[in-house]
This record gives sequence, C-alpha cells and structure tokens, in this order.
Amino acid sequence: MEKSRIRGNGMPTALISVYDKTGLLGLAEGLLALGWRLLATGGTLRTLQEAGLEAQEVAAYTGAPECFDGRVKTLHPRIHGGLLFRRDLEAHTADAARLGIEPIDLVAINLYPFEATIAREGVTADEAIEQIDIGGPSMIRSASKNHASVTVLTSPDQYGPFLEKLKAGDWSLEDRRHCALEAFRRTAAYDAAIAGWMEREQAPPDEGTGLPHHLCINLAQKQGLRYGENPHQPAAFYVEPGRVPSGIAACEQHQGKELSFNNLLDADACARLVWQFPAPACVIVKHNNPCGVGQGPHALEAFMKAQAGDPVSAFGGIVAFNRPVGVEVARVMAQNFWEVILAPAFTGEALEVFAAKKQLRILQTPDRWPQSAEGLDTRSIGGGYLVQRTDDAFVPFEDWEMKASGSGPRPKAEDLMLAQRVAKAVKSNAIVLVKDGSTVGIGAGQMSRVDSVEIACRKAGDKARGAALGSDAFFPFADGLELAARHGVTAFVEPGGSLRDKEVIEAAQKLGVWLFFTGMRHFRH
Repeated sequence: MEKSRIRGNGMPTALISVYDKTGLLGLAEGLLALGWRLLATGGTLRTLQEAGLEAQEVAAYTGAPECFDGRVKTLHPRIHGGLLFRRDLEAHTADAARLGIEPIDLVAINLYPFEATIAREGVTADEAIEQIDIGGPSMIRSASKNHASVTVLTSPDQYGPFLEKLKAGDWSLEDRRHCALEAFRRTAAYDAAIAGWMEREQAPPDEGTGLPHHLCINLAQKQGLRYGENPHQPAAFYVEPGRVPSGIAACEQHQGKELSFNNLLDADACARLVWQFPAPACVIVKHNNPCGVGQGPHALEAFMKAQAGDPVSAFGGIVAFNRPVGVEVARVMAQNFWEVILAPAFTGEALEVFAAKKQLRILQTPDRWPQSAEGLDTRSIGGGYLVQRTDDAFVPFEDWEMKASGSGPRPKAEDLMLAQRVAKAVKSNAIVLVKDGSTVGIGAGQMSRVDSVEIACRKAGDKARGAALGSDAFFPFADGLELAARHGVTAFVEPGGSLRDKEVIEAAQKLGVWLFFTGMRHFRH
C-alpha cells in the first residue's frame, strides 16, 4: 500500500474552508500534530484562532484580499495552481517554481447550504442565489482531478478515518481516489439541486404542462432494504438530500421489524388515498390496490366499514387512517393480523395494545401526504423514463352530468364520490362498489372492464343491491352496466367519452338506474 507522502522541501499544506464546523477542531489539531501547515478562510479561520490553533489566512497567502462580501477569496492561481499542478511532470513543477506556487496537499471543504435554503418556506430567489457556493465546488473539482497527489475531504465523517490512516502512514492513492469519487458525487448533487430549483423558478409559462425540459434526479440512499419485490432483487429507499422530509421519509416507526420494499409501496398507496378524504377515513391496501375503504364519524367506525368491505382480502394488509388512533381502535385491530398500521397519531394506550404484536409495524405519519415527489409520477422503462404530472384532480360532484335518473331513491352524493375517489387509486380496469360510506366490492387490474364488474359484484354479494358503482374509465359497451344492474347496483358514475355513450345511456334509462358522467378519466397502470 502506498504510504502518505510528506515532502522533503517543507511541511505539507492543508486548506480548510467549511460551512459546517462539525469535527473542524479535531481535524485541525490532528494535522498540526503531524506537522502540517493550515490555510483557512473567513469563519473557519476565526473558529481555529479562537481555539488557539495556528492557521494562515488565505488572503495573506495569496496576497489578494477577500472582496465582494466574500464572494471571491479562493479563486486565485496560488490556490488552484497549488491543487492542480502535477507533481510528476517536470514542466509543471518548473512552472510552479517560476510562479511561486506551492503545492496544497489537502482540502477540507463543505458547501453553502443551498439545498436547506430552498427547502425553507418563504425563501426568496435572492436568498437562494446567495447560497450558491462558487469557490468551494471549484476547489473540490481541482483537488479531485489531481487526486493522484491531493486529498479532498467533503464530509466531517471522513475526518476521523483520514487522520487514523495518516498517522499510521497508510493513507494511499486508493483512499484519495475514493475521496475524489465522493467529492464529485457531492458537487453533482449540488449542481443538480441548483439546476432543478432554477428550472422550477424559470419554467416557460407558455408550455402549460409544467413539466421540466431537463429533469435532475438527485437522490441519496436513505435505507437499504432486505430485497425488492422478490428475494432475488436488491433494493433500497432513496430520498432527495437537503429537502424537508415528507411522506414515508417523514414517518416515525414506533415498533415492528424493518419495512420491506413491498411494505413501503403499499404504505404509500394507502396513505395517499386516505389523506384525500376530509372526513375520518380508513383505507386497507393489499398488493398496491385498496381492498377496503370506509368513512365514518370517527376512526373506529371508518375501520369497521373498511374491513367489512372485503374481510378476506383485508387480512394481512396495510391500514392507514387520517385521524389519530386510540385504544378502542387498537383493541379491535389487535384481533387480526396486519402488516403495517399508519396514522397521524397514536395514544399511549393504543401503542401498549399494539406492543403485544412484535412483528407489527406502527408508523406515525405527518398530517398530510404528498401524491408524489415534486408532483411528478416518474417511471423507468427500457431506454429512458416516463414522466407525468400526478393525477391529483377530481371533478366536484356539482359539475357531474346526470345522464339517466333511476326509478329508485336518488343515490347519496357521498357514496358516489367515494366510489370515484377509490376508483382513482385502483389498478385499471377499475370498478368500485360503495354502499353507506364504505366499499363493498372492488374489481381491479382486469384486461376487460366487464370482468372487473363481475369480480366487484361477486365480492359484494348481496351488498351489491342498492350500491353505487364507480368506474375509472368509460364503459365501452353497455354489458358492464347491464351486468352490475342484474346484481342490484342502482347508481353508476363514469367519465363518459365512449363512441357508444348513447348505447350505455339508453341502457341505464331502460334499466331504471342512475348514471352520472364526470368528464375525467383516471387510468392507473
């Protein structure tokens, strides 16, 4: 292994310029003890001097004073030349000697907190721009390019291992190469955050889509997972660094084993749906499809309705509430097996009840849930990515068109809206039957819409009589409506827009059922 090199013509030099002062004094003390000379800027210099540690101001070293409120302090040939010149080339060493440029062997730098700044509510464009670091990334890139001779440290986590190896004389080219990789990762993420922010600030107003011309996906691994959807698939959970945590990343896990890839997918689907309801609601999800949804005056009734919608499918599901969970709910839920339970709060007594089930995961959620990251639905396909705006629209009930009035009582608006909201969250082709504030039958993911109708009605059984049916897309033929009507369904809501709408409307009128068109499709593939 290559030993760390101490030059024969003088002490090695480190330049330290850090916004985050974590670990700064320990690094400086360690370097000084090993005979290094320290250069420092601004606040870093003051921190070192206040601790009684010797360091030279960069401005005194370069002979060029800081200017423009500190915007320019390290952009100087003595700095970048000292970082970039190749020690193994005679022409470079000759140039350095002629120009009076001394080698700099180490830079320790972390950047202005741009990501944290733009995450602040109400931050102005001027405030964000002032947090765009220039000198820091420039020095990081210079040092990283010349990592054959220069070490670059961009995180306080690196200081301890670096000093330990340096003291042992084991700091190697491989170590410097790894540090350079971490440095380029950091500057790439930093630039991506800036580019993404500027894209959002300056999106062309005439396009109307709101989609960026260039999508900067800047993600850091937050959590490794045991595996993906199947045991042979490696997987991890990633988040955008520097952003205020939201959704799953903002949850607090009270108990239970580690969440799996499928748990996270289902928990997100569950929470996204339940937080769309203003009234107390409960959603139960299996395999990324809701299998039971209920609304009521309180969490317990909402849960009882959701479970009753399809108790067989609900077993072992993911359950989400949009209201706090108390001990009464916990006692009822403890009688069955659940994978994950999510709610914005749990009483102490409820947590005590759940604690008896060691494998059960309990997640406390934030008080709202994003429909997606950055409002974008992003999926990978062979050769690229598909990106669309999230389907967060819903046509108000008062804007629906009534195409057929039934012979029976007018259906409850709440049931019709519940059927359509749940249909949005079900894999297409999606059919949802609702009665008295809860789902009673759901048909999901079938290639034929009439097959989804058959599944939903079969699951509902006698509960289909007097139920309202929600469909994510239009009925291409009247057969689906006719089949549901034979099972006793009395009200239907669908987007409309089929070439055979007239045929479907006529069938509804003949059968004496209610039919509403929303004008908005909700496919979910």
